[in-house]
Amino acid sequence: MSHVSLIPPLQEEEIRKLRIGDSVTVTGIVYGIRDATQIRIFDQGVEPPVDLKGSVCLHTAPNVKKVGNRYYPICVGTTTSTRMDRFTPRLLERYGVRAIIGKGGLLDASVRAMQQFGGCYFAIVGGAAALETTQIDAIEEVYWEDLMPECIWKFRVKDLGPLTVAIDSHGGNLYAQVQHEARKKMQRLLEELSGPDAKSKLQN
Repeated sequence: MSHVSLIPPLQEEEIRKLRIGDSVTVTGIVYGIRDATQIRIFDQGVEPPVDLKGSVCLHTAPNVKKVGNRYYPICVGTTTSTRMDRFTPRLLERYGVRAIIGKGGLLDASVRAMQQFGGCYFAIVGGAAALETTQIDAIEEVYWEDLMPECIWKFRVKDLGPLTVAIDSHGGNLYAQVQHEARKKMQRLLEELSGPDAKSKLQN
């Protein structure tokens, strides 16, 4: 396991070097996207107003304030990614997105797409939005403001993270790995509790 500093736009070879368990920080442009953003793109057929090739996307609908014509971050948290899972393969294939930052992981179709097209999923620490907000230097642009707060947000970040590579481009899936180990431990515990000395173990 290693630590890598990334500056988007990312190339496929950068992503292919990452493995689950690695930590990364991101400096540069990160695009905030959410359900309504992707519904407009994929269900309504509206092309995004930005070039997402090589980009890092953050699953968020941030709390912001507007002063004049500019937006300032108040709290930029991250939402659960599985709700947007159905869009992920097309984000990678059609628009060349290289990495997604979110919580809770993605489903099998997205894991396969990351392996096929060269993408990664970076897990962010849940409940640490206050810290993560301090790593956002500026909101440079906001697109599709009518979807507020589920617009496309162009964040300029500095050392966003540390993030954990939870799904890599080789089929590695930290969530599946943890679930597998948990099931093994559960089975072992059940076997111990059902053995001849189970009663004494419970009493102890």
